Amino acid sequence: KLKQIIGFVEKGKYFTINRPRQFGKTTTLFLLAKQLNRRNDCMALKISFEGIDTETHQHVDRFVRLFLEMLSREFEFLQLLELAQFTRQYLENTNTLPLLSQFITKLKRDKLPQTSLVLLIDEVDKSSNNQLFLDFLSMLREKYLLQNEGRDHSFQSIILAGVHDIKTLKTKIRPDAKSGGYNSPWNIAIDFKVDLSFAPPEIETMLQDYSQDKQIQPDISAIAARLHYYTSGYPYLVSKLCKFIDEEIIPNRAEKNWSVDDVEAAFKMIVDNGYTTTLFDSLTKNLENNRELYELIFHIVINGNSLNFTIANPVINLAHLYGILKPSERGHCQIHNRIFEQRIYAYMLSKSMLTQYGDINGFGGPEYLTAEGLDVKLILQRFQAFMRENYSQQDRKFLEREGRLLFLAFLKPILNGRGFDFKEPTVADEQRMDLVITYQDKRYVIELKRWYGEKYHQRGLQQLSDYLDIYSLKKGYLLIYDFNKGKSYKEELIQFQDKEIFAVWV
Repeated sequence: KLKQIIGFVEKGKYFTINRPRQFGKTTTLFLLAKQLNRRNDCMALKISFEGIDTETHQHVDRFVRLFLEMLSREFEFLQLLELAQFTRQYLENTNTLPLLSQFITKLKRDKLPQTSLVLLIDEVDKSSNNQLFLDFLSMLREKYLLQNEGRDHSFQSIILAGVHDIKTLKTKIRPDAKSGGYNSPWNIAIDFKVDLSFAPPEIETMLQDYSQDKQIQPDISAIAARLHYYTSGYPYLVSKLCKFIDEEIIPNRAEKNWSVDDVEAAFKMIVDNGYTTTLFDSLTKNLENNRELYELIFHIVINGNSLNFTIANPVINLAHLYGILKPSERGHCQIHNRIFEQRIYAYMLSKSMLTQYGDINGFGGPEYLTAEGLDVKLILQRFQAFMRENYSQQDRKFLEREGRLLFLAFLKPILNGRGFDFKEPTVADEQRMDLVITYQDKRYVIELKRWYGEKYHQRGLQQLSDYLDIYSLKKGYLLIYDFNKGKSYKEELIQFQDKEIFAVWV
């Protein structure tokens, strides 16, 4: 990944690394600067705008001074004391952006004429809604264009890191510009398409280093695949699961080799509602602060709806920006990873139960838990009886809208921390929703679907059978919502191919 980014730097490209929170942006900048500074022909200056306060953003002289102080401290860190002293000489009298531009010219032309000067700015989101910052970008943009014409000296490459893509910001490039003169201050930037997520082979290299250090011999390939299965390569989540295994699971037993079961245990720990991190807090905050975003994710996670992933849709774009959604292989909206999906599912279900379905929270009991595991057949039979007794008179629109949520709310107290369930995101379409319940060391698959007649029913049985093959299961469950008048509340044990499928109609 670093090799790809260094290729952009060598070509003199300006770009923004915009990725969700805790996706490895800061680590990438650190490692990038470290590699670039090992070269004799390059100097990378890495600073952060995280600490710039609101007051500084209101005064150009304070902003310019702080920027120069950051550069001076970076030169000192690199033990380039002469350049640090040179920079400090300009602190008092450099109080406008044109004067800052002149300083950058002198620094490059007079002090580093044979060196490729690279500027890396982290946490630019802290400044991106501020006009002074946009003016700062405009100044850098003008220098970039003049340098390409051979009329100025500036940074070889500039890399901005943040959640938002600065290239989409709009501002007036010239103070006297009319409305038609609006343009992006960063339209000189190229699209940054390096995938910062971890593919299974990349996770394997991490585990290999760890295994050598600890002198263990785990099944690295299988563990890496399972880590990717739950995280979709989200860097923070991969590391967090590994941290749970290393610090919470392994110390409690004699066997120090990792296993796939350890990943399962770590997954249970990270999706536990009692566990929280700033990443999960940010995830919840983003949903709470935007009603349209909440509704979109609710329809996908709770209702099992399938939507085309259209990045031009501002709400889908925002969900993608926050790392909540990604496109599936079939071009549908998909929650980025199973950890996010489980956390969002539990959070939204909890809100619904508090506000709408609190009366459902009380159906858990020991009768659902047998020596063989979870009695899913009994759960479906009891839910059918519950629906007949409590919701048989509800209108069709209500049942279409709330039917699935009612079952999820019914299921929650039965599991009650002993197991967990999540919607399988890779196979969802508009007619069905698969719930995978994990209880102890067993999995149970329940497919929720609407009744559209016998033809669609047979197709659904085939889809469920294919899906059961993924988990090497011979038994599955079908919860069918029939919204037609005069429907019958029935159950049926279906032999389909080599599978046994228990189905109930509500």
